[in-house]
Amino acid sequence: MSHSSGSGGNLKSGLIDFTAGSLGGVAVVYVGQPLDTVKVKMQTFPHLYKGMYDCLRQTFRNDGIIRGLYAGTTPAIMANVAENSVLFAAYGYCQKFVCHVTGTESVEQLSTLSNATAGFLASFFSSFTLCPTELIKCQLQAMREVNVQGSQTVAKVTPLQLTQQIFKQYGIQGLFRGLVPTIMREMPGYFFFFGGYEGTRELLAKPGQSKEDIGFFKTMVAGAVGGLVLWTVIFPSDVIKSRVQISNKSQKFLTVGLEIIQKEGALALYNGLKPTLVRTIPATAALFVVYEYSKKFMHQSFGD
Repeated sequence: MSHSSGSGGNLKSGLIDFTAGSLGGVAVVYVGQPLDTVKVKMQTFPHLYKGMYDCLRQTFRNDGIIRGLYAGTTPAIMANVAENSVLFAAYGYCQKFVCHVTGTESVEQLSTLSNATAGFLASFFSSFTLCPTELIKCQLQAMREVNVQGSQTVAKVTPLQLTQQIFKQYGIQGLFRGLVPTIMREMPGYFFFFGGYEGTRELLAKPGQSKEDIGFFKTMVAGAVGGLVLWTVIFPSDVIKSRVQISNKSQKFLTVGLEIIQKEGALALYNGLKPTLVRTIPATAALFVVYEYSKKFMHQSFGD
């Protein structure tokens, strides 16, 4: 597959990455949303639930499937599409940048470490689209618990109403609350995410086989590995981010982290890890399969 050079080709492959990433983002949400809701609830209100199944059961009983387990689906799709479209477009450009810096001839020849570095750089850009959308998602998912704590009745709030409310009350910085923890979570996380993915694809490729051609199932396995490594590494900072984002107060990342450790012990930083790991296997597998195959399809359809 020869890539057309020049800015036209760059823009086209950027748009293809952007679109393929968006489609992957939608797939992730439908596959993983119920367990994501459980994760956010367990991270932010661990004392209310005995464990993953208990949280699933209670949420289902209290709020049903659509309002309970698929709470925050609209902003989740927006968050995932916003993140993955920018992430994969930036990843493509960062791969080219790393090629340029390391003097590698083509993106296909980049080492796992170079790909991991491209992911590390790309996630800086996607953090800016992810932070506000993720903030809305977390607040909608933990709405019942937040309200029960403040003993207000649970009103139905749409993502748009919530966004306007935060904007009115706190201004634009209210929507970017948790930007620093988001960047601190994303950059090391995506270093391992793309490293794990590309490294596994390389391991699964037969001698002399390109990792582009390893097929459907192995691509899923590689995606799942990337996701597992990502979450295990970044989970503590994700717990802190969830707490900062639902609190609506301006708090320092490390202060919140130390506070959790003092009050609840270091293991509290891993509250909700199980539903996350269970969710990430099908979700990341779906993300990469949809991304790789829609990318292939678009490159073939629109010529390269």
